[in-house]
Amino acid sequence: MKIGKLIQQPSGYQAFIPDKFPPKEQIVLSSKTQQLHAKAALMLGKLDGITQLLPDLDFFIFMYIRKEAARSSEIEGTQATIIDVIKSEAQIESRFPQDVERIVHYIHAMEYGLKRLETLPLSLRFIREIHKVLIGDTIDAPGKTPGEFRISQNWIGGGSPNTAKFVPPTHTEMNRCLDDFEKFLHTTDEYPPLIKAALAHAQFETIHPFLDGNGRTGRLLTTFYLCKLGILERPVLYLSEYFLNNQKTYYGSLNSYHQENADVSGWLDFFLDGVAIIAAEAIEASKKINILRQTDTIKIQSLGRRTKTGMTVLENLYKLPIVSVKKVEEWTELSRPQANDLVKKLVELGILEQRDKDIEYGREFWYKKYLDLFVSKEEVKKSED
Repeated sequence: MKIGKLIQQPSGYQAFIPDKFPPKEQIVLSSKTQQLHAKAALMLGKLDGITQLLPDLDFFIFMYIRKEAARSSEIEGTQATIIDVIKSEAQIESRFPQDVERIVHYIHAMEYGLKRLETLPLSLRFIREIHKVLIGDTIDAPGKTPGEFRISQNWIGGGSPNTAKFVPPTHTEMNRCLDDFEKFLHTTDEYPPLIKAALAHAQFETIHPFLDGNGRTGRLLTTFYLCKLGILERPVLYLSEYFLNNQKTYYGSLNSYHQENADVSGWLDFFLDGVAIIAAEAIEASKKINILRQTDTIKIQSLGRRTKTGMTVLENLYKLPIVSVKKVEEWTELSRPQANDLVKKLVELGILEQRDKDIEYGREFWYKKYLDLFVSKEEVKKSED
């Protein structure tokens, strides 16, 4: 179907100018799309149910957000990992890959947005605020006007619009497109919520309203939109892992969406399939987290008078699973010798594991069984090299 057209510009290149959004022509959902939608909705319902059973859900959301931040940034070429971020938060090291700040700012933007949704509607103002937190004060900020929509032409791929793979709408047409987009976010009767979320992501990437950070902003917006629509009670579904694992198809589906003869169904199918896959993975992770917590809580109850401080450490490990003895001191307000003794006991119980057993000072310990639920073996190996 047609969602826009290529228009020749005075400078010689062609920009894609979207038609009114959503399209006047109703998007007909194929039987395949309807089946994928039903499966995705079912899996989301199961995920929402099982995560409500998790004790201290906020602790686990911290790690989900960090994983999303690392994966979304990796799509854009960031080399830093979730382990780098955790170590920086734990203040274990002072030197990190330069692009770790991209992941940290993504985390801040996610946390800011989830809080901001309590007082501000999902709107163009909201999107600008998110972009400012995401890009501002980073190595990407100079010349990229964080928090402001562009007033010049941008493009994807190539050295200029003339050789680009895709040229979004001119900034004058962009404002009209953004107005349509904002109204679409608040309509309730055209399409089911998951279809709307898929269309919103693709349309945002088509408009490409910022000079930089459009991909990350668009992926952040997907999580905010799912929460705002009430599809999820809490933010426990993050799609960047799926987009990263299928990066070629992700870009290909978006590229097919913003063509004159748009493959809208192809994008919808890809998005819905991802929702079902990621929801199923999150369900399994939630089950394992519950079992791990129950198992380790029983272990800590064997610590006698140290049970209370042991539980304090365990609860904080769900938020920060790589620690130093100094961090345990901060959490428990124990003296250094007492904190050392507690860490030693947690190692003996198989809860903590010393990462480098050959050093005596500056030791770091990780809650590896928990971390393994969020971090790939390749990332672990990279962090150990």
